[in-house]
Amino acid sequence: MRIDLHCHSTASDGTDTPAELVRNAAAAGLDVVALTDHDTTRGYAEAVAALPAGLTLVTGAELSCRIDGVSMHMLAYLFDPEEPALLAERELVRDDRVPRAKGMIAKLNELGVPVTWEQVARIAGDGSVGRPHVASALVELGVVPTVGDAFTADWLADGGRAFVDKHETDPFEAVRLIKGAGGVAVFAHPAAAKRGRTVPQSVIAELAAAGLDGIEVDHMDHDAETRTRLRGLAGELGLLTTGSSDYHGSRKTCVLGEYTTDPEVYGEITRRAFGAFPVPGAGGVREA
Repeated sequence: MRIDLHCHSTASDGTDTPAELVRNAAAAGLDVVALTDHDTTRGYAEAVAALPAGLTLVTGAELSCRIDGVSMHMLAYLFDPEEPALLAERELVRDDRVPRAKGMIAKLNELGVPVTWEQVARIAGDGSVGRPHVASALVELGVVPTVGDAFTADWLADGGRAFVDKHETDPFEAVRLIKGAGGVAVFAHPAAAKRGRTVPQSVIAELAAAGLDGIEVDHMDHDAETRTRLRGLAGELGLLTTGSSDYHGSRKTCVLGEYTTDPEVYGEITRRAFGAFPVPGAGGVREA
């Protein structure tokens, strides 16, 4: 089995629609794919309707978190999307995205970059607006060559010249909310230092004691040495280890199935979850 447990669609900051994502996942030879858009579940219905036969969909989300000034992301799998407490927190995070994006645009304008809200809103479309959409605007304007090049101290990285904070959930609260909604909590790319500051291993240990289920080890932002270190840490703490592409369509260079999750780990995730169940493909809807 080939299992990719971290993918994004146009419901947040990917460039594939949910329907395109599941079709592309099947074409890439995946058996299981997770839809984990940022702080939203809006892509679920479209993905399920288009799900090809032979592909299983894991519903999820990637929650924006922060602790001691360090931004981090928590993958939530197979939770009840209507559970009130987690739903309210996701809406709180999403509602802060628009004023945050407008704040970044104002800072960029002060730096002489003629980006506009209309441009960023067009790029975001129906998705939850975020830094990647602002970064894409900078690419369109020729300010930076790629989206990744916008995530530097000069521009949009944490603490960068155009960075603006947004509401982010305390990770311990995120774990509590995910578990309360019947889901499974996995810390996404915990050692992705190129994205900015990362949390110390002591915090991961504390999260494990608080109910964290696993950490994402095999990821494009982790080199071989880092993956070995994280796998050892997971063994010490009794955490599951996952592997994922963090696919965003054409917005990033990663490809579907670039890193995958062991089938036994996937089985354990499905055993632990009780908020929702994986959805087996039944053929999907035909394209017009």
